Amino acid sequence: MNFYIIIPAHNEEDSIALTIESLAEQTLLPKKVVVVNDHSTDNTKSIIDGFAKQYDWLESITISTSNEHIPGSKVINAFYKGFEILDENYDVICKFDADIILPKNYLEQIKYHFETDNSIGIAGGLAYIKRNNAWVYENIANKNHVRGPFKAYRKSCFEQIGGLKTSIGWDTVDTLLAKYYGWKVFVNESLHVKHLKPTGISYNTSSKFLQGEALYKMRYGFTITLITAL
Repeated sequence: MNFYIIIPAHNEEDSIALTIESLAEQTLLPKKVVVVNDHSTDNTKSIIDGFAKQYDWLESITISTSNEHIPGSKVINAFYKGFEILDENYDVICKFDADIILPKNYLEQIKYHFETDNSIGIAGGLAYIKRNNAWVYENIANKNHVRGPFKAYRKSCFEQIGGLKTSIGWDTVDTLLAKYYGWKVFVNESLHVKHLKPTGISYNTSSKFLQGEALYKMRYGFTITLITAL
């Protein structure tokens, strides 16, 4: 099972090396990884380029967009810049953030779940943040929801939902669409992903409104909106 991974990165010099190192230490190595340096003004590019010379499965590309933080559109546009240079010989496509540390068996476990249950379309672990020198669950989302920083999609599911949408709330819309088409979303609660930059409080408190706005803009209608409650 071939894993292709795309990592958008904007000014991530403090974390990107840790993310890539956690991929290099996987018990199941990815087939291809594209790290998209998106208009970084720090040392992100040089760090990525250094790893690209070290690992033949990793490729570094640089794009120039706005340096503003635009939730949803900026990161997904960067994702697709990476997607454009990949071939179609993947079984699982992953969108990872540049500020996570994966447990060493992350990809191996995701592979196991996809292989043992053909109805699983999206899979992942849980986000943990450091608080008072201990790693604790980042309690901003339902544990049945795979968070945006470390999502893995079965190829057929990814294609059926039409890929990822360039709007805030994209990581809710993909789940709704997957369920709409009959796919399962699976969370392995034993896979603790270290999230180095906790999601902001302001983003959390407004997320429901923004997700609803995203759904409205994309006009999926009342039926799919009901799936939110599932």
